[in-house]
Amino acid sequence: MASNSNMANVNGRENGEPVVKRPRDNVPPDSPLRSSKEPVNKVTVVLGAQWGDEGKGKVVDLLAMDADIVCRCQGGNNAGHTVVVDSVEYDFHLLPSGVLNKKAISFIGNGVVIHLPGLFTEAQSNLKKGKGLQGWEERLKISDRAHIVFNFHQAVDGIQEQQRQQQEGKNLGTTKKGIGPAYSSKAARNGLRICDLVSDFNVFQDKFRILAEHFQTMYPNLNVDIDGELKQLKEYAERLRPLVTDGVYFMHKALTGPSKKILVEGANAALLDIDFGTYPFVTSSNCTVGGVCTGLGVPPSHVGRVYGVVKAYTTRVGVGAFPTEQDNETGALLQSRGREVGVTTGRKRRCGWLDLILVRYAHMVNGFSAIALTKLDILDTLPEIKVGVAYQVDGEPLPSFPANMDVLTRVTVEYKTFPGWCRSTEAARSFTELPSQAQNYIRFIEDFLQVPVKWVGVGKSRESMIKLY
Repeated sequence: MASNSNMANVNGRENGEPVVKRPRDNVPPDSPLRSSKEPVNKVTVVLGAQWGDEGKGKVVDLLAMDADIVCRCQGGNNAGHTVVVDSVEYDFHLLPSGVLNKKAISFIGNGVVIHLPGLFTEAQSNLKKGKGLQGWEERLKISDRAHIVFNFHQAVDGIQEQQRQQQEGKNLGTTKKGIGPAYSSKAARNGLRICDLVSDFNVFQDKFRILAEHFQTMYPNLNVDIDGELKQLKEYAERLRPLVTDGVYFMHKALTGPSKKILVEGANAALLDIDFGTYPFVTSSNCTVGGVCTGLGVPPSHVGRVYGVVKAYTTRVGVGAFPTEQDNETGALLQSRGREVGVTTGRKRRCGWLDLILVRYAHMVNGFSAIALTKLDILDTLPEIKVGVAYQVDGEPLPSFPANMDVLTRVTVEYKTFPGWCRSTEAARSFTELPSQAQNYIRFIEDFLQVPVKWVGVGKSRESMIKLY
């Protein structure tokens, strides 16, 4: 006979203690609360897998054509994404590249820091180029939790770079857009958000004065036109108010409601991530996949496919270690053919061979579902092409990508050499139309990374993105 200790008695007690009913005990069997099904809506993410400038804007534009919502989750107008549509070249810094899709909502999440003069100037500049941006304010939403970049943040950014140059003989190579100081204000908990601006302006201006005076105390040479900036901000508040939304609730409705295609556009790139990048020569936000969750309020279970964008060679803006850099005729050729000039800064990019150790590290952090390989056509004239496949330090193999930048500056790169194809790939519209040498190059990248290449870019337009599967 079973022991009473294993059975609930007629008085509703078990082991002498009251049986506590859980909320689920009264839930019908067909209730969603009992369901273990995967979420219906998942976000598709596009991230840079190198040091930025990989061509993310073009990949986002391609995917955004049938998206319902296109989101920015981090960074600010230090990012620069170029999209070419109908021979018109649009440059985006704060606006999501998907804003060109008139059927989609563009959303700037809480993880983005927003310079309001930059936002409206960017929109006006692109409006003059073509019809693609018409009606942009009607299809843009901005999270009320996003922090604001003020003009004095930008001024402080420049002062800090000068100080580094004077004290250390080198700077970080920031864009001087105020991104670092704005994120510093956020971390110091004295920053101001969009919700502050569009609520009670009298309260906002008091907080603004305190913040401005705080920075003036830290930087005595900082000149801040407090009254002038407040006047401008008050005007922006009126324009912004219709665009501002509760970002968490907005994303929750999008993720749990009827089926929607939601695209997230990462800014900057994996090797510029504040935690996983080549610190200290990094940006001030998390531009790897974790930034999608924290920058939009998206639960991890709703993150779907993650696409890494990889340039067919490697570039970097500013200072910092660059193991495969070619400071020679090859590097100059890549720079010239690839028009490697920063969209945001106008600085020439340093160029070198594709570094697959670096890209494999980015894959470890992000878990890429597939890769978009861009600017393959820039390699068209090279008789031979090299790919970095291993690092050594002091003659010893380095098993992983190092955290210490002093180590990274000392690595010796082991290369795999491929014959070039020495003919144009710009007219190719399928994988089979590419030269066999180019096909072999792509397949090697897939095999090394164990990640499929889904797209190959051979030009600037939408039509030049070859879809492999």
